[in-house]
Amino acid sequence: MQLTDWRITLVRPRNPLNIGAAARALANFGFSKLVLVEPYDPVWREARSAVGAGQVMKSACAVNNLTEAIADCTLVVGATTGSRRNLDRDPIPLTELVARLQEASSHKRAALLFGSEKTGLSNEHMSYCHFLVRIPTTAQSPSMNLGQAVAVCCYELARAAEFPSSKAPVRVHTSLPATMHSLDHLLDRMVRLLDYSGYFNPKGRNTQITKLRRLLLDLQLSNYDVRVLGGILAQMEWKIGAR
Repeated sequence: MQLTDWRITLVRPRNPLNIGAAARALANFGFSKLVLVEPYDPVWREARSAVGAGQVMKSACAVNNLTEAIADCTLVVGATTGSRRNLDRDPIPLTELVARLQEASSHKRAALLFGSEKTGLSNEHMSYCHFLVRIPTTAQSPSMNLGQAVAVCCYELARAAEFPSSKAPVRVHTSLPATMHSLDHLLDRMVRLLDYSGYFNPKGRNTQITKLRRLLLDLQLSNYDVRVLGGILAQMEWKIGAR
């Protein structure tokens, strides 16, 4: 994947110095796309007005929610230590990121997510990720500074782009991978039908929806797959009058 394919996304950052450090890291390793999700207004204004912020900060943008930040992406990776939450899957070590990206070489737009300095990525945020990655750190000090974490991960992404492997598997797709926007539409249609059928347990509905989202991501659907499944669900909605 080319460096320009990647969108480095900071979710609810709290410190303007960390935002500036992240932007510097992007510039160091040849990246240009920085997106902030729900940044604290004073922090965002201070970071944007910082002297010497550079072109990355000038072109950076803030969005209101994560789905807006990743809507057109076909691959989403979340960076987490995994130490603060009960995860439903194991993060891969950063040292294995290059190999995993070679398997996903058909993706054209990708996002790498970092959580806030205080809480990291929430379980909800991580449910949008195709896989999670962790930077190998000591158990005594597992969490890294946000700017440093961005720098380390950007280095690995740059290394993946600069040194492609001739042994990367060839994958045949009927169409390009589905975007997060199209997968969300498919999930919404599934949820409407399942609500109508009484499938959900009222107390566990949000958890069940999160598991469905994870299932869709694990299937690695293409645009063609989504169109087929969407047509099937639309016909079911029409037949049972669930619209």
